[in-house]
Amino acid sequence: MKIMELQSKSPTAKELGKLKSWFNRLPESKQNMVTGYLFISPFIIGFFAFIIVPMGISLFMSFHDYDLLTEAQFVGWNNFKTIFTNDPKFVQSLTVTLKYVVLAVPLRLIVALAVAMLINRPSKLSGAYRVLFYIPSILGGSVAVSIMWRNLFGDSGLINGVLAAIGLDPIYFFKSPGLALMTLILLAAWQFGSSMLIFLSGLKNIPKDYYEAAEIDGAGKIRQFFNITVPVLTPIIFFNLIYQTIMAFLTFTPAFIISNGTGSPRNGTLVYSLYMYQRAFTDFKMGYASALAWILLVIVGLITILLFATSKFWVFKENEEV
Repeated sequence: MKIMELQSKSPTAKELGKLKSWFNRLPESKQNMVTGYLFISPFIIGFFAFIIVPMGISLFMSFHDYDLLTEAQFVGWNNFKTIFTNDPKFVQSLTVTLKYVVLAVPLRLIVALAVAMLINRPSKLSGAYRVLFYIPSILGGSVAVSIMWRNLFGDSGLINGVLAAIGLDPIYFFKSPGLALMTLILLAAWQFGSSMLIFLSGLKNIPKDYYEAAEIDGAGKIRQFFNITVPVLTPIIFFNLIYQTIMAFLTFTPAFIISNGTGSPRNGTLVYSLYMYQRAFTDFKMGYASALAWILLVIVGLITILLFATSKFWVFKENEEV
């Protein structure tokens, strides 16, 4: 019965014929446009279904008191007022996140560029090296790797085991807010694979003539790096900086796993996304969490605009002299 109902609702051959006839009557430019939209329709549907609509719902909920169980109550700007005037954890989580971003992003980019320059040299194993170095970026945000990282720096983990073997006192990483945050930063630096591949593609596009001319002029490797490599790579550095900054603000899984969802010790690993999770799914303050999410969107947007504004002072264009 259900099969017959589905067949009755499906387009008939006559209807398909009319659709094809309508399509054939269109000008060629219109046909190309319709074909293009059909090909990208899965993305358009997904974009509206999983980004635009959820954003609209989140904005709506940010002005409500909603606990997922009862009907939402309109509270106007109260969620935002509470966040800015009576929520010390908001300030603390934002401070932890800013520290994380300021330290983790440059460290990851430095490691990525250094490794990219190492494997940019001609080698039969260069392809294998790229795969091996990229693997941590694929696995770095997973739960399994976060658990491994927690065990690695735990009180009886490998790091303290090595320290004990050489006669040194153990370091209790997860009992100090600063050291606990440092483990998250090191994990972020370990996930350099995606940035490394982008840097590697940029390095391969630098004309060798630049380096040959510099060698003739007597420039050493260090001078070539700062006078040729870095200026030519500034557009790629800028792209990686923007992307990694946004992703750093959204970090969640490592902080959640390492601190067991609490942000311990003493909220030293309470990054902003983890705090949003606590308010939404621990305190059941979905409206409040939505307000936090929109504040984060504004903060990331302002920082991105600031980075774009500063780019004209240090990012070289193709038509500019290096």
